[in-house]
Amino acid sequence: MAEKKANIHPSVVIEKGAKIAPDVKIGPFCFIGRDVELKAGCILESNVILKGSLRVGENVKIFSFAVMGREDSEIVIGEKTHIREFTQIGTQESLNAKSKKIIIGANNFLMGYVQILGGVELGDFCIITNAVRLYENVKCEERVIIGGLSTVEANNTIGTGVMIGGASVVNSDIPPFMLVEGNKATIKGLNVIGLRRRLENKGDIEEIKAVFKKILGDGADKILAQEIADTNPNEFIQRLASFVASSNL
Repeated sequence: MAEKKANIHPSVVIEKGAKIAPDVKIGPFCFIGRDVELKAGCILESNVILKGSLRVGENVKIFSFAVMGREDSEIVIGEKTHIREFTQIGTQESLNAKSKKIIIGANNFLMGYVQILGGVELGDFCIITNAVRLYENVKCEERVIIGGLSTVEANNTIGTGVMIGGASVVNSDIPPFMLVEGNKATIKGLNVIGLRRRLENKGDIEEIKAVFKKILGDGADKILAQEIADTNPNEFIQRLASFVASSNL
């Protein structure tokens, strides 16, 4: 067992080999596995369990009863991410019994009871609200918001700036900047408020609206989307159009 410091509760179990920065604070009854690394500024509340190959970035806060990893898992948590109570990341066995790397980006907020399975990749500045479940190989680009009790089924990608309504079930790719909801989830329109917060140029927003109507107005027109991606110089249009062209829609 590793030597404990004043900011680590005496009830904490730390296996030999764990790397813990000097200023990390760990509350009572936590377990830290031998292949875990906690960087500077991390805070663990009580009853947190960390196993497997787990790299936790600076200033991450993990709340009580969160569990991350298995003996054979590989997980990376980006800096300044908050992980709330009872969240489970990479604790379930993969379908093919081979663990898949999980990447959680920086500045994310994962609320209580979230479940993240193997192979998930989460970009930066995402908000995953209560009791959301992300199945295997789900990829969320940056600035995604997922409403409570929602599920994203395996092997789907959620584009940047997407907002998913509560209690939705997503069974396909969702292009960037969309608003979706429902069981099964369908596109309801553009996340205009999110775009206004993100883009200073109103002309970009109007152009995104126009392209949205062309390539997604009556089903996904992948051929037109690829043409737009190849010819339009606007980076946001390129991102939207290229996503649609290569999606499973």
